Amino acid sequence: MTDLTIIWIFSPFLLGFLAYIFPQLSRSLSLLMAIASAAFAGSLFIRETPLTLQLLDQFGVQLLLDPLTAFFILTNALVTSAVVIYCWSGRKTAFFYTQLLMLHGSVNAAFACADFMSLYVALEVLSIAAFLLISYPRSDRSIWIGLRYLFVSNVAMLFYLVGTALVYQANHSFAFEGLQNAPLEAIALIFVGLLVKGGIFILGLWLPLTHSESESPVSALMSGVVVKAGVLPLVRCALLFEEVDPIVRLFGASTALFGVFYAVLEKDTKRILAFHTISQIGFILAAPEVGGFYALSHGLVKAALFLIAGVLPSRNIKELQQQSMSTSVWIALAIASFSISGFPLLSGFGAKVLTMKNLLPWQVIGMNLAALGTAISFAKFIFLPHQQAGSEQSPQQASFWVAMIVLLGGLVVANVAYYEAYTFKNIAKPLLTIAGGWLAYLFIFQKLVVKLPRVFEQFEHLMGIMILSLVIIFGMTAV
Repeated sequence: MTDLTIIWIFSPFLLGFLAYIFPQLSRSLSLLMAIASAAFAGSLFIRETPLTLQLLDQFGVQLLLDPLTAFFILTNALVTSAVVIYCWSGRKTAFFYTQLLMLHGSVNAAFACADFMSLYVALEVLSIAAFLLISYPRSDRSIWIGLRYLFVSNVAMLFYLVGTALVYQANHSFAFEGLQNAPLEAIALIFVGLLVKGGIFILGLWLPLTHSESESPVSALMSGVVVKAGVLPLVRCALLFEEVDPIVRLFGASTALFGVFYAVLEKDTKRILAFHTISQIGFILAAPEVGGFYALSHGLVKAALFLIAGVLPSRNIKELQQQSMSTSVWIALAIASFSISGFPLLSGFGAKVLTMKNLLPWQVIGMNLAALGTAISFAKFIFLPHQQAGSEQSPQQASFWVAMIVLLGGLVVANVAYYEAYTFKNIAKPLLTIAGGWLAYLFIFQKLVVKLPRVFEQFEHLMGIMILSLVIIFGMTAV
């Protein structure tokens, strides 16, 4: 299994090189790698004990592969598969698929890392691949959005690297376990880096513009898997250290409320989805012990929603309310919206029930408000007009529908992972929450017009928020 793991880690980078040399094989190689990752994740689920690989014993450089990792790897595999299929009939070049493979491999590596130094390397490679995918159209706008993402990411990772050096200085090891003996400033620096990479709370304000302005397949990758490379290490730290768990949970609840507040008032479809990425990341962090299942559900549904957003006739909700979309597209949109709202028969239901059962008492009110806000937000999509396909814009490519089958089918299949959720009490609460959200939307928020300022999304303010957050987190760890 050790040799197989090493081969799996390096395969995306080798296949990326081959995809560029043999462009006619680029799509097939990308899909093959995603399928291999799905199979590898499956082997981790059935493995009886976690797999730990000590790469450099004296430095604490190691990999950890367990069922928690498997949830995140499976998410990466399914989202990557859907994106490759979605782009199959398009005009993407071999360069696009090469960077897609690089991104896939670096995300997998980040999920497998159990030390701060190898995680740093994986996150940096991930940032470069993400930048190249964001700027792929080569327009002035896309290049600026990509550079903005890269600058913010690099500054965050500079803080992270200093924190990593402090951990090594204290323990002569880069392993996650060394965080317990590290100075407080090391924890603060590492957390700032991971919070930025994960798009968490106000440190995630880089995310709405980046996700909403990227091409739909890239948005699907960014929201579905890329941000989770910064989330899984936080989840692991929360599970390792009792002192860290409340801090991660606090960021989880705060992030869930922060993101949903913006999403409820937003009128741009892709920005709604981007702010909900922030919010749903909060659900993962709010209950770290069950965060893997929620990450899988969120990754599938958010990738599907971003791909669907790419085929809608407009990004403006007000404009979409004045024109009908194809009924078939609306059905796909409704299924994804139902899942993220917590409707039964889809994995979003089980994920929300499982998360709510593992909250601490002080989190309950905030997380229930976040769930209500989610129902309000996605009522905007569910109540959009639709009709049978006619002259209106409607995607007819088979690749789009196959991608939807992968993602939406995954939501149905993953639903069986927590079949114990199907009790009367568990079913009644989400249905009441969804009904309350729909009523609030129809009678209040549908008519409400509030334009939120975007000043804090500007590059210079993002830097200031990062510095301020560093001070706040240092204060939290010191208490």
